[in-house]
This record gives sequence, structure tokens and C-alpha cells, in this order.
Amino acid sequence: MDIFEYMSYQRGDKESPLASRLRPESLDEIVGQQHIIGKDKMLYRAIAADKLSSVIFYGPPGTGKTTLAKVIAKTTKAEFSQINATTSGKKDMEDAVKKARDTYGMYGRRTILFIDEIHRFNKAQQDFLLPHVEDGTIILIGATTESPYFEVNSALVSRSIVFELYPLSAEDIRSLLQRAISDEKKGMGVYNAYIDDDALDFLADMAGGDARRALNALELAVLTTSPDSDKRIHITLEVASECIQRRVLDYDKKGDSHYDIISAFIKSMRGSDPDAAVYYLARMLYAGEDIKFIARRIMICASEDVGNADPMALVVATSAAQACERLGLPESRIVLSQAAVYVACAPKSNSSYLAINDALATVEKESPGRVPRHLMNIHADSYGEGQAPGYKYAHDYPGHFVEQQYLPDELLGRKFYNPGELGYEKKMGDYLEGLGRSQDN
Repeated sequence: MDIFEYMSYQRGDKESPLASRLRPESLDEIVGQQHIIGKDKMLYRAIAADKLSSVIFYGPPGTGKTTLAKVIAKTTKAEFSQINATTSGKKDMEDAVKKARDTYGMYGRRTILFIDEIHRFNKAQQDFLLPHVEDGTIILIGATTESPYFEVNSALVSRSIVFELYPLSAEDIRSLLQRAISDEKKGMGVYNAYIDDDALDFLADMAGGDARRALNALELAVLTTSPDSDKRIHITLEVASECIQRRVLDYDKKGDSHYDIISAFIKSMRGSDPDAAVYYLARMLYAGEDIKFIARRIMICASEDVGNADPMALVVATSAAQACERLGLPESRIVLSQAAVYVACAPKSNSSYLAINDALATVEKESPGRVPRHLMNIHADSYGEGQAPGYKYAHDYPGHFVEQQYLPDELLGRKFYNPGELGYEKKMGDYLEGLGRSQDN
């Protein structure tokens, strides 16, 4: 490192954002996440003993994923290498793996490779890591804001321990803010600032569990507020509110709100209330919910709660999901609204849902019946013809229908599907009834 690089490094350390300067340097300095890094927890013990295996950290922004990786970097005796999936490619991974192999060969030291935003790598890039994680060339630490079970290669997930980080509590963020405003070495202490309790509570609450957001707001408040007559910077509630212009909804503050909102959204569509459905959709979009998650729930509702009463509901919902992948926000909000309103306004039936559940329960609890011989896959050379003896080909008969047995003897007369009385499904029921199939069990 030459003198210019050194001066740039020194200046960057002092002028970097408050959230970066306040990063903990040891496990004991980390606030929150005690469910995984409490002193009696496995992750704490593994890091302290320098016996870490490959792990994936996932959770919302500002919950400490990168912080944990930085702490590991300071405590481990292994080599530590870091890349960011948003700016790196396969060549960077190849270089990291080669360096790790050389380090182990020459010095007997293993390498921890930290990949931030690992979900940004495509499948082929993630696949490249597999053999090197498996043979121990690298110990992987992946960080992602997306669920690794959906966005990270399943083979890679199976070779790692997944730890979920939760949004920080308001009390956790409050303590961070107090430390930040008083710390003269890494915080804002040199500015001689103080903050009112109601302003502190406001920032802690409005941050929505994101420590970085709260610290950025505090830094902005201190840097843009003039000292009073006592040469002190006074952070009031009014100043604090100006520094967080957009409200952060209490969407997943205690771990339940996320599920409450999506539940209300689905039940509003099921209950044919498009106004409530659009309102809860707006709540999720405003809070930053993953549009793919929302689209999946609309597809489920279209099949489970609308079903064949309006088969187009699933077509609309599936098309909306594909459109969201191509458009992204903000345009996909319109697509999701269209799909949610369509599903909410469609006639409802859960007959297909009940049918498959009943059939699965029958398969699980009752002895499997033998497939009727005339339905079996009999090869043409067995009988000199292309179908089993006794099978009646429906298209050879008037109306493309002929009476014959399809269920096994043990289930003869059992009915799993009972069409509803609304929409297109009523036509299906009328058709079946016209064929002589009773709708009664």
C-alpha cells in the first residue's frame, strides 16, 4: 500500500457512513439476534472456537448479515475473502477459489469466502461453488435478503447451515442510536449533539427493524442541524421526522405482521372483497414485500378458492406472475392489482381443493385398489392391438362418452369431486349430471 492508498483508506474510514463506522468488531458488541449468537448458541460457539462450517445468513436489510461476516473475519485464523454478487462474476469466484487452494497448499490454512447478495448469482454461478464447498476448499458464508430456499441453489443450501436474522426490535435500535450519538471515536459524539426521548423513540420505531436506516437518519439529523446558543445540536421530534420522509410500516416488527397481512389479503380475495384485497396489497407493496411472493399467493388463491368456477382466474394470476418477473416495480403494482381484483370478483369454488385432499387421504389410509384390467397399459404385441381388451375408446361413441368402470373395484361408486353451483363449474356439474353422474356422495 503506497502513501496515497494509505491516506485514502484513512480518510474513508473517518468519512464513511455512520452505520459503517459503528459496525461491531466482536460478537459481544452485536446488538440483537440473540436467538443465533447468544453465548449458549451454536453459532456463537462455532465463531468463538474458529470452527465455522459453511453458512447462509438471510433476513431483511439492516439486520446484521454483513456485520456478522465482518466479525467472523476479525476473529478467524482462516484466510478471509469477500466478493459481492452484484458486481462480481465467475472470474472473481475462480480467482478466489484458486487463491484458497494455493493458501491451503502452502500454509495449511483454509479460506472463508463471504459472498454478499448471493441470490444475485445465477444458477450456473452458484453451481460453480458446489464442488469447492463440498471438498472443503472454501468455507462459504452467503448473505441474502431473499429466502435461500427459493433463491439459492438447493444443493448449496443442503451443504450449509441456514440462519435467519430477524428485524431488530425498537429497543435494540434505540440502544444503537444512543451509542451512536455519544461515541466520540466512531459515532457522532464530537458534534456535541443530544436527542429528545420522543425523537429517539420515533426513529427507533419508524426504522422498521432496519438499524442502517435509523443510523442514517440520525447522522443526517446531526449534520444538518445548527447548534443552539449553548453550541449543542438539539435533535427534536420535528427534526427526526424530517429525516425519515417515508413511513416504514410495522410490517414484520414482531414476526407476526407479515403473516397477518398476507392472511388478510388472501381472505379478502376469498371473501370477494376487492377493496380490502387492494388495500392489503398496497400495505405489502409499501412495506417492500417481494412481488414474487405476492404473485405466488394470488395463484394459490385462484386455484384453491376460485378453481373451476372461473378457470380464467388461474390463467390471469399466472400471467400476472410472469409479467411481474419481466416488469418489476413500479409497473408490476398494476399487474398485481388487476390479478387480485379479478380473483376477488370471480365466483368461488373449492371443489378441486377438497377433491384432491379427499383423494390423498384415501390413498394414505386405505389399501390401494388394483387398476381395472381394461385400463392397464397393455402393449400392442400382447394382444395384437394397441389397447387392453375390454377398453372402450370414448371418441368412438356418440357425444364422446361411454359408460365404463374407471375406479378400482374397492372404490367403486366413490366420489371425490363434487362440482360447485357457481360460474363455469355449474356447467361442468350439469354436463356430468347429463352423463348420469349424480352429484351426491
